[in-house]
This record gives sequence, C-alpha cells and structure tokens, in this order.
Amino acid sequence: MEQRIGSNSQPLKGEPVTGAGFDPAFIPGLTGPAAQGKTEDAEPTAEAADSAEAEGSSEPDDAVPEAEAVVSEEESAEEEPAEEGGPVFEAADRRARIVADRRGVRLVLDAEECEFTWPEIAAVETETARFGKRFTVTVHTPDRRWYPIEIEAASRAQFAEWDASMDAVLDAYFESE
Repeated sequence: MEQRIGSNSQPLKGEPVTGAGFDPAFIPGLTGPAAQGKTEDAEPTAEAADSAEAEGSSEPDDAVPEAEAVVSEEESAEEEPAEEGGPVFEAADRRARIVADRRGVRLVLDAEECEFTWPEIAAVETETARFGKRFTVTVHTPDRRWYPIEIEAASRAQFAEWDASMDAVLDAYFESE
C-alpha cells in the first residue's frame, strides 16, 4: 500500500489552514506550523548588533555566551533518559538515533529530529533486514502517515536485544485501544 500525499477533505469553515497545502515545508511531527508574522522581540540581526556597538552599548560582551550556556544545559537535561525508572529503548549508529521512553518516541536522522508522544502514535513497527545489519523502526500516526528510520547494528545478534528492549517499552507505555 502506498502512502497518499495530501488530503481529500477540505478544511471546515473557521478552521486554520495548515499542512503541506498551505506550507510546502510542513512535515507533521517534524516541523511546526510556519510563523504568521515576525515580531520585534526576535533576536537582533547583525546590523542591529553593529549599530549597538557603534553607539557604545552598556551591555557586556559575555552576556550572550551565558545565555547560550543556560540553553545548552536545558537541552542536555531534556536529552537524558528518564531517571524515574521504567524501560528505555535507545539505539544509534553514525547517522540515526532512536529513543523510546516514558515521554514517547524520538527519531533523529542527521540534523533532522522528530518527537512523537504516546497519544500521537497509532502503532510502532520493528523490522529486521533479511540480509545485512539494518534494524528498522516505523512510527505510524492516526492520520495514516508513517515515519521509518533505519539503524545499522554492529552485528545481527544485536537485533534480538533491540527487539526485546523495544517490546518492553511498548508493553509499559503504549496503550492500544
């Protein structure tokens, strides 16, 4: 069965138009809707920074690195697995990474990342290659879209371990209705 692109249904009156029909760069689960307009509270551009320097800004130069340090600490706290216990599935290779825990499933490929919470997931499918060392995890959403990602294992013996670990996570957190 092939995945359909687009929708046959039209949006209801008063419903905002989102998705690929409105924004071609929109990918559900991967990117959010495009910003409607830019605000003046956005980060200043290089021209604004140069003009502030020329006027003799009283703001110290080391203020920006401190803000970046705070953000990186918050990001590292989010990336750590849950310390509350419970099963966690994590697999990675040189390009891709899969993490499934109490928060949901996160897929990372190169610089792209998407996160699915458990209510957003209709099914999770695992598959091993008949030949080779590729382990595929596919996240299916209720709107009939799927997001596959492949991880290359060090050896085929790792497949059984990954399958058991993923089953434990799905048994603990995924509720099929």
